[in-house]
Amino acid sequence: MAFTLIKPRTRRVYPTPLTPHQLWMVSLSAPVRTGKGVSRGTLHPFTRVDEEKARRRLVEQWETGSRDELIARLGALARSGFREQARARLGGVEPLAWDIALYADMARCGFAAGLLTEADTWNLLKNVVPRVAGTYDTWQEYGEHYLLGLTVWREGARGTDSEALLPARDVAEAHVKSLLDPENRKSPWRRAPLDVIRRPDLRAE
Repeated sequence: MAFTLIKPRTRRVYPTPLTPHQLWMVSLSAPVRTGKGVSRGTLHPFTRVDEEKARRRLVEQWETGSRDELIARLGALARSGFREQARARLGGVEPLAWDIALYADMARCGFAAGLLTEADTWNLLKNVVPRVAGTYDTWQEYGEHYLLGLTVWREGARGTDSEALLPARDVAEAHVKSLLDPENRKSPWRRAPLDVIRRPDLRAE
């Protein structure tokens, strides 16, 4: 009889709570993933440590299988991403949040896949903090721009293989709404409001 090795729980492997600033940076990727098995309170993106799963995700969604490819992809998202393509369609609006959410999700997957060290990943996330903090005042604004970016990308991907990789608009809207719900105690956006990054950082209790 074959036995399936159960992957260790992420919180057991990484038990130290994140500081408010760290949780804020992790929360940049919050709109991207829904469903079970997603970790929103650790640098690792899954509730169980699974390097192979992370590597598959990077290859399937970003055609990225090496550290160099990953760094290049992250650099492109940080510099211009898809927001420049969306600007003309949105009357000059650049949905920065769409690119940053993907950037943060990809960086976390890179860490889970063993392509980035923990220090690498925090540094990459810190690199986009000034731009996000200088653009948005609330997670609601961030969430709205994420959905704008999703809408434009879905239109561009219609009829292609990439379309299947994107969440439906109504599913994404419901997920962002749940993240913004003041009654949702599990939402990282409730635990780390967007303006927390402008205050001194403290070790979470």
